[in-house]
Amino acid sequence: MRILVIEDEPKLGDYVKKGLEENGYVVDIARDGIQGRYLATQGDYSVILLDVMLPGVDGFGVLAAIRQGKDVPVLMVTARDQVEDRVRGLQQGADDYLVKPFAFSELLARVQALQRRGPLQEHTVLKLADLELDLVARKCHREGVRIDLTAKEFALLALLMRRQGRVLSRTTLAEQVWDMHFDSETNVVEVAVRRLRSKLDDPFAQRLLHTVRGMGYVLEDRGTP
Repeated sequence: MRILVIEDEPKLGDYVKKGLEENGYVVDIARDGIQGRYLATQGDYSVILLDVMLPGVDGFGVLAAIRQGKDVPVLMVTARDQVEDRVRGLQQGADDYLVKPFAFSELLARVQALQRRGPLQEHTVLKLADLELDLVARKCHREGVRIDLTAKEFALLALLMRRQGRVLSRTTLAEQVWDMHFDSETNVVEVAVRRLRSKLDDPFAQRLLHTVRGMGYVLEDRGTP
């Protein structure tokens, strides 16, 4: 799941990014309103965290641009705690409002709550054959058996399940899960896929995660061999 953080305070932005990544999210950061507006309107994000007082374009301007074409959940995070500010943000299309300073646990809970709302609701539990992945509870089960995954393994499986039946290249996986441009010298994707497969497929009769030679990997139900 990819989240955009639009925050001009470097220390706070890095803190939020690190915390979200530790919880399995892929995070992009924009340091000003202009960059934030561009990424928010051109990118594909599950949730956007938006500061109000930004250089270039303020948070209300970024929010207005987002709402011209997207219904992605937006959580406004700001030091402005006046009632009129919160009302203005919500009236212009924000889904929630969090005042600084805040506890990271509260921020995370609000992000998870936004995942359960609106158009994303049907996507919070992903299923393929006997495999089930709960994006909010962050639990994976197959044949009713709990499978423990690391944060990166969870993010990798979530991406594969969202695009089940489609072959994803190593480059796509590296960018979407590790937020890195693919380096042909690294085997981080192969190692992660091998570890995921050992948990996801090896204990069960039917394999779901397949290698497509020269192209990448695909998660799909091909029936019992």
